Amino acid sequence: MANVTGGTPPKAQVVAKGTLSGSGKTTIEDSVVAKIAGIAAREASGVYALGGGAARVVGAIRDALNTTDLTQGISVEVGETQVAVDVTVVAEYPVSLQKVADDVRASIYRAMENLVGMEVTEVNVTINDVHIPSEDDDKDEHQETRVQ
Repeated sequence: MANVTGGTPPKAQVVAKGTLSGSGKTTIEDSVVAKIAGIAAREASGVYALGGGAARVVGAIRDALNTTDLTQGISVEVGETQVAVDVTVVAEYPVSLQKVADDVRASIYRAMENLVGMEVTEVNVTINDVHIPSEDDDKDEHQETRVQ
């Protein structure tokens, strides 16, 4: 699957059926499809973050600069009327990993069908890490100690 962050990816075309506004063609950029998939994946319960280790480091820098990349951890392959999505997830501990994957998949399916209007061929979910809340607590305590 091609990641939408590089190059000029092809565009998805959705043909309007029986609308009141007449005939015409709607073109949806692949980056828009990826952004909607990213938002949908983040809405699933048990998802801490999206993307692999390096992507999360870059994402943390972008978050600090208020330029969050909503396509982080998302790769889409868009055809004429169908879309396939790959998503990389960091799950919260102690949530069932299968439930997280199922919830992410269901959320992306709904978003693609309802918002984009395309059939979903597959949503592949990779869980590459588990976030343990105590890790954040330890980091916060170390930072507070240094500041004082």
